[in-house]
Amino acid sequence: MSVVVLIAVTLAAIAVAGWRLAPRIRALFAARPSHRTDRIGSRIGAAAGEILTHRRLFQRPLSGAIHALVLVSFAVLLTAILQAYAKVLVPSFVVPAAVATAQDVFAVVMLIAVGLALFQRLVLRPRRFAGSNGTDGLAILGLIVAIVVTMELEFILDALAGNGTPGRPIAGLVAGLFPGATLPAAAPAAAYWAHIAAILVMLVYIPGSKHLHMFAAFPDLVLRNRGPRGRLAEPVAGANRVTDLARKDMLDLHACTESGRCQGACPAYAEGLPLSPKRLIMDMRDGLSDTPDRPLAGGIIGPETLWACTSCAACMEVCPIQIEHVPKIVDMRRSLVEAGDLADGLEGVLRSFQKNGNSFGKPARQRPKWAKELDFEIPDARREPVDYLWFVGDYASYHPLVASRTREMARLLHRAGVSFGILHEAEKNSGNDVRRVGEEGLFAALAADNIAELSACTFKAILTTDPHTLNTLGNEYAALGFDRPVVHHTQLLHELVEAGRPPRRPGGGVVATDHHPRYLGRYNGRFDAPRAVIDSQGYRLHDMGRCRENSFCCGAGGGRIFMNVRGPEERPSESRIREALAIPGVSVFVVACPKDLVMYTAAVETLGAGDRIRVAEITELFAG
Repeated sequence: MSVVVLIAVTLAAIAVAGWRLAPRIRALFAARPSHRTDRIGSRIGAAAGEILTHRRLFQRPLSGAIHALVLVSFAVLLTAILQAYAKVLVPSFVVPAAVATAQDVFAVVMLIAVGLALFQRLVLRPRRFAGSNGTDGLAILGLIVAIVVTMELEFILDALAGNGTPGRPIAGLVAGLFPGATLPAAAPAAAYWAHIAAILVMLVYIPGSKHLHMFAAFPDLVLRNRGPRGRLAEPVAGANRVTDLARKDMLDLHACTESGRCQGACPAYAEGLPLSPKRLIMDMRDGLSDTPDRPLAGGIIGPETLWACTSCAACMEVCPIQIEHVPKIVDMRRSLVEAGDLADGLEGVLRSFQKNGNSFGKPARQRPKWAKELDFEIPDARREPVDYLWFVGDYASYHPLVASRTREMARLLHRAGVSFGILHEAEKNSGNDVRRVGEEGLFAALAADNIAELSACTFKAILTTDPHTLNTLGNEYAALGFDRPVVHHTQLLHELVEAGRPPRRPGGGVVATDHHPRYLGRYNGRFDAPRAVIDSQGYRLHDMGRCRENSFCCGAGGGRIFMNVRGPEERPSESRIREALAIPGVSVFVVACPKDLVMYTAAVETLGAGDRIRVAEITELFAG
């Protein structure tokens, strides 16, 4: 009779779980292929490595430790679940003593891990948990406790009844506290069926909860982007429903753990804007089952949420599952642009890009105007071969604050004897922020014009002071067939210093900190050259708490610098300057991006901190 009941209730639970899971499975297999099955062996190995090492999870030690303990304990206690079925279905089955010991020990380890998780969730209550489904989290922890406690209770009662399995130290110890205890004959069986019930309730619960990530995380990691992070995918026509997502995007929705690491790293969320990368994924996931036919952009996800993103990819950097938030936001922005639902101030800037090739509304002939104050003439790369074709960019050309640093860079190159030239009025904006705003057609037009001009020139490499330009010319133009080396000016300056042109300076003891631009560092992995240059000029470099891959954003990216919007809280650039000011003795804040120079100079003025710290573009360090 027990066999029949066990099989019947298990099949019933599997049927209910399957019914709850079926809509998600159908949507997953109906999704567009992600075309990420190349090097499948390497992908599987890398995904397994991420899970086994918990590399990103341990960036927050307590959370990493809790998850690692739960994962290992879960793997061990799976044997106890198999044993529970074998006990009825295969009466002759005997549990090896070593396995019994492991089950007993890891039952306690699992309860410790759950206790730590409850302490973190209910007492510490990290801000990043705000917006998560707390009830769901508590429910799964409760079910884990129910499974472990009923399992251990069964072992203890078996020991008291004289039927215990050898090798269970915890169960034996507890049973030894009640010598001669008389038990109802049905007590061990009641504990067994309570254990089976807890297992099956969890089986039914998981398909409708965030804990589906237990099964979605591994394939999601296998399908993660292994190409350049700074290269966006081509848009898909008509993709403005949750059901239009690609398979990797669909897996992202089910793999999300709601840990809130993305939310904690997001500059838009910190500024008080209506964007939480976590809530974005959760809302898309909820839309899959609740409102699958409702428009995604402007429907399930509000325009104000999408326009808040700076495209800094901090969310993607810290996500343990490597969910891809930014590409989804850009895809949805494309739909908003197509519908004419633009952020305030954006329409005029896009018209300027279309008409003038820049965001300042200036005629193209004024692009090289910054060079007129130089006492030498910069060659026209369209007319003579050069080693470096300097793609100057909008802010470095037109913004008066940045243009002075552009001239200083030109003087440095000239003194060092570097062969370089510019496109003069033929240069147009590279289109990095245009594409991230979602104006794909305008990006294509800008890229085509620039590629035509660049292709007609003779040079060894492209030089730029703008990380946004570096990213687009190096990653996205390459996908369009124009694949040439692109060098950031910090890299060239480092090479020149190493060659003694200009020479190194002795240490002066001035304390400096540097901001790592996301399109130089996080997107393209170039961290070391700027630091080497700062060190070469005699400064004592101290990192801020958020540095390298975890560097905080200035708030200008993703087209935000073009929008007439502001959140109710402190701007990211102001938060960053406060972070720098916390370093003892710091007096110089070094940047290597034109937009950073503008944003952080304004932040210092807003905070009234000009007497304590100055913002210096890295070329200024060579002037003293």
